[in-house]
Amino acid sequence: MTDSPIQQLMRWEQHGAEWRVVHLSDERAIVDMCTCYGEPVDQLESSDPNVIAWLRERSTSSAA
Repeated sequence: MTDSPIQQLMRWEQHGAEWRVVHLSDERAIVDMCTCYGEPVDQLESSDPNVIAWLRERSTSSAA
């Protein structure tokens, strides 16, 4: 079973890493998944309306 994008971001955060939204529209979200030092190492993309709504409330992992 695959984790939802929200679960992936929350787990990323729980392990001390950072993430930040680089693009957010009504149709698509793109999030940089970064090291704890802020260096991008992966990217998450989603067109799920629930993910987009969740990201509108939190544009970075530090906005918790």
